[in-house]
Amino acid sequence: MEIYDKGTAPLIAKKLLEIKAIKLSPKKPFSWASGWKSPIYCDNRLSLSYPEVRTLIQEKLTKAIQTHFLNVEVVAGVATAGIPQGVLIADKLNLPFVYVRSKPKDHGMENMIEGKITPGQKVVVVEDLVSTGGSSLKAVQDLRNAGFEVLGMVAIFTYGFDIAAQNFAKEKVKLVCLSDYASMLPQALEQGYVSAEDMSALDSWRNEPDTWPKKN
Repeated sequence: MEIYDKGTAPLIAKKLLEIKAIKLSPKKPFSWASGWKSPIYCDNRLSLSYPEVRTLIQEKLTKAIQTHFLNVEVVAGVATAGIPQGVLIADKLNLPFVYVRSKPKDHGMENMIEGKITPGQKVVVVEDLVSTGGSSLKAVQDLRNAGFEVLGMVAIFTYGFDIAAQNFAKEKVKLVCLSDYASMLPQALEQGYVSAEDMSALDSWRNEPDTWPKKN
């Protein structure tokens, strides 16, 4: 797991905070489907409604692919939030696009992957957000099962969990992200989205998200 450009990461985080794609609430945590409590909620789909931010993300994800996955032949988006980002990148690179469903279509051809499948083609997967990596890596496995050679994955934002790094390493998938939680926190403090006293809680969540917040 790596950040594409350490100089760009704070800018991406700042833009996501400005458009409220990233919301921080350490005193009134959000609840995730997993049951985890979290001081952050990230919905990068909001970036699609802001042309300046959308174009910035498109350009940086495209450059990340050109830098790390030069032999790419197909771009694959992960349903649902990775689909529009993937289409934008595929258009920029003039490459075929496919997308991976979370579960097979329940009628017709019952497809798991939508688009032309050519076994042996080299594909890069596009995600909007990586948390533990579970759903992202399931999409990788589905593409591999269909015969694609997965070169790696790019994403807009990651929380930077150790478990995610371990999961990607185990599956031998290279992950390149534009920004991460560590790059976002200083921006949030500088721009006044959180106070200095909030930083301790925000730091502790990043280190132990499954048991946060600690009960006294």
